[in-house]
Amino acid sequence: MRRVKRALPLVAAVLALGVPLSGCGNESGARGGDDVSAGASSEVGSGRQEEQGQEKEKGKGKDQEMDMQEAAERADAMLDAVLKGIDPDVRWAHGPTTTRACGVTRRRAVMTVVSPERRQTFLDRAETFWRKNDYRIKAVNKDDKFPAVYAVTRSGFGVSVSFRGKGQAFLEADTPCVKESKVAAPASEPNGPAYEGVYPLPRPDVRSDFWSGEGEGEGEGEGEGE
Repeated sequence: MRRVKRALPLVAAVLALGVPLSGCGNESGARGGDDVSAGASSEVGSGRQEEQGQEKEKGKGKDQEMDMQEAAERADAMLDAVLKGIDPDVRWAHGPTTTRACGVTRRRAVMTVVSPERRQTFLDRAETFWRKNDYRIKAVNKDDKFPAVYAVTRSGFGVSVSFRGKGQAFLEADTPCVKESKVAAPASEPNGPAYEGVYPLPRPDVRSDFWSGEGEGEGEGEGEGE
């Protein structure tokens, strides 16, 4: 009987200790459950942010207010302007128009013979025109045979003048990414033969006292037309 009496207080003590231990276990489990729930919520929130980021990325770089036809017309205007800014004027014809996923490239070919001695002057006048009209000069190639100058506008249009085979000058204007649409042929009239349906275009065949000459003076022939 004495052994039984001694065992009873021991059992009571163990039971008493078991209650708080069990409570701690439950509290820990509850906290663990909260952690899992919070983690799942965080993953859902992260997934939503990622989806929103992808949607923004899809629209990034696109001018949603302009379609390809409107962008092509602006590119035409840019090429018209720089050709008018080159003095004396030169004979030119439209080159091929190309389209890509969301942009357009317009081209002009110069039909006036530009001598090697005058090529840098030609580029300098295009560059001067662009600088005066707030274009940013992106690159200049000083190569003796194939020099070129590249510029870009604040709205993302790129434009260039480059000399290629047989010393022929070409102008190009690239549009930024815009809304897809059909693109019509350029509306501006060339100041010489149109060469419609002719590709590749003929080599330069128009002589100019200034551009085709070998004179040293930069200002010679100012105001002289074709």
